[in-house]
Amino acid sequence: MTAQTDSVLNLFRSRGAYLEGHFRLTSGLHSSEYLQSALVLQHPKSAEELGRRLAAALRPLTGAAQVTVVVSPALGGLIIGHEVARALNVRFLFTEREATTRQMVLRRGFQVSAEDTAVVVEDVVTTGGSTREVIDLLRAQGARVFAAGSLIDRSGGTADVGAPRVALATLRASSYDPAECPLCAQGIPVVKPGSRPV
Repeated sequence: MTAQTDSVLNLFRSRGAYLEGHFRLTSGLHSSEYLQSALVLQHPKSAEELGRRLAAALRPLTGAAQVTVVVSPALGGLIIGHEVARALNVRFLFTEREATTRQMVLRRGFQVSAEDTAVVVEDVVTTGGSTREVIDLLRAQGARVFAAGSLIDRSGGTADVGAPRVALATLRASSYDPAECPLCAQGIPVVKPGSRPV
């Protein structure tokens, strides 16, 4: 692990945000590890510092282009996305899942256009699915998406979101299809600590 990965994971541990047990992730996969970013980001100084660090890590991926907007999927990406936008001094938008189709959408009057150059920011990436959905939505509406960033990359660097990406901490966390989960086989109850119901 790099020094940066160690410092971020140590912050998560110190805030009780690096959990061990049997968890159902937002992706639907099961894991013995869960990173509860909200327990870290509830502290404004930690959120601001992590936002500045992630903004600095994203800048090289955007080249000479001026970012005009940071977009995050709700709910996990809201606080860190806002902090990255503040560090970059640009506007911040978030996407939500439409109730019936479960597709990511921009609501609340949020709009992007061909004039926008965007980065997508998430708290934790496992498969990269939510980030990719946001990128696809923004591109379909004409925005140019230069990069994606996250606090934590659980995929060990393998998640493909359709754009260059960076994370403040990268680790290879175990995750399992529920049908093949060894924790389920042991009869350990599964917990869903994130923002979506089980």
